[in-house]
Amino acid sequence: MVIVNKNTMGVIMLCLLPLVITACGNEAQVSFSKDVQPILDKNCVECHGEGGQGLLASGLDLTSHESLMKGAQFGPMIIAGDAEGSNLVVLMEGRADPSISMPHGQRDPVGEADIQAVRAWVDQGAKNN
Repeated sequence: MVIVNKNTMGVIMLCLLPLVITACGNEAQVSFSKDVQPILDKNCVECHGEGGQGLLASGLDLTSHESLMKGAQFGPMIIAGDAEGSNLVVLMEGRADPSISMPHGQRDPVGEADIQAVRAWVDQGAKNN
């Protein structure tokens, strides 16, 4: 059994305060050029870049912020501020029909940490930063 007095509780609270502040929304800004584009390059651009099968089939070009924000012939891929409703995230997370989940075919799924980075970037406004 651990006994905590008022002084000890105060020290514990001071130590935890930075964690609480971080958890309340002061997360680091996610950069499109430094964080998101490398994820797209690694997982998506092979098909959704110049001459790629995905680009030809859907019109979705993932080689730049501008082309990503244009979306695909079927509509937008990103809703700035709404990762949950953004088609790119839906596809990466496998929440779409398995026949269109991305990456397509035998490619490995996008890693959870990478998906979380993309989600954070979208939720932060999908800026070209």
